[in-house]
Amino acid sequence: MNKAILALADGLVFEGHSLGAEGETSGEIVFNTSMTGYQEILTDPSYKGQIVTMTYTQIGNYGVNHEDVESVKPYAEGFIVKEHLDFPSNWRSKKSLQLYLAENGIVGIQGIDTRALTRHLRDFGAQPGVISTIDLVPESIVAKAKALPKMSGLDLAKDVTCKLPYQWEEGDWNINTGYAKKPSAKYKVVAYDYGIKRNILRLLTSAECDVTVVPATMTAEDVLAMKPDGIFLSNGPGDPEPVTYAIETIKKLLGKKPIFGICLGQQLLGLALGGKTYKLKFGHHGGNQPIMDLTTRKVEIAAENHGFAVDINTIKQQVVMTHINLNDKTCEGFQHKTLPAFSVQYHPEASPGPHDSRYLFKRFIHMMEKYKSNR
Repeated sequence: MNKAILALADGLVFEGHSLGAEGETSGEIVFNTSMTGYQEILTDPSYKGQIVTMTYTQIGNYGVNHEDVESVKPYAEGFIVKEHLDFPSNWRSKKSLQLYLAENGIVGIQGIDTRALTRHLRDFGAQPGVISTIDLVPESIVAKAKALPKMSGLDLAKDVTCKLPYQWEEGDWNINTGYAKKPSAKYKVVAYDYGIKRNILRLLTSAECDVTVVPATMTAEDVLAMKPDGIFLSNGPGDPEPVTYAIETIKKLLGKKPIFGICLGQQLLGLALGGKTYKLKFGHHGGNQPIMDLTTRKVEIAAENHGFAVDINTIKQQVVMTHINLNDKTCEGFQHKTLPAFSVQYHPEASPGPHDSRYLFKRFIHMMEKYKSNR
């Protein structure tokens, strides 16, 4: 294995070995606490602009297959693991993680102390970094990391959104038959693609929704002309504040149709309501976050991937907070007091899991039913 170096903008350097493609990559260094799901993580468009550190020690042990992807390609800028296993054992595996990364041009590093790196990020925050297998001079890599832009102020949704509208045809996955064809539909949903994950679309179609995915820049007028029963605001990467075109569009859609937002969709909805967002120190990334549904007082374990959050105090006159993170008390969901609009910060569609929060898709269905019956 060839030598590789990871350097952070604050000067911290790790030496390890190459994983995936040879070369050099950069992005905001974050850590993910999931034990499984590395293929879904790599292909989540919300990781555009970020290099992901897996805190679980052994990665790659069940390989990679063509079904467990959340988008057309990996969007993570790089990958950091403690120990990569190049001999996967799983009946669904088609290739090794090493080969998958190399084929997709993803530069990674293995063999470093990921616990030390994670503790550093918790203490000093997520920050720009560089992985290189071609420049092995620490001072040079640190200088490159220091010159990188920070995540705040970056509109990355425009880089991952679809170019043209399209219909989603795939239903939920079954262990015996794979992905089902979409069932007959009762509701028409337009889904804004700010970096949408495929499993969101699968669960919408499984809930009897006919889903049209549209670019992040599509106007409110064009969407309303499609006569949807509901509008979905997707997850996505980067800072929500620079995505002004989406914020202005959502303002025009509020009250016109039921709205459901996830992750970046929640942040954009909060900004459209006149609220503010802020950057978290190291974000929430992983499949084990404790969330309380304040409407039922039930606690669910949820998957998350975000670096920004809505300041609920800036919109509390208009909304009710419905979900809260029990670790740091940040807002994980809210619902408008008078308009048919709600959102969550976490990922109820999480694949491979957990599945505690999938009831939220039923809430969206019930909101569309109620809205239609009152028209």
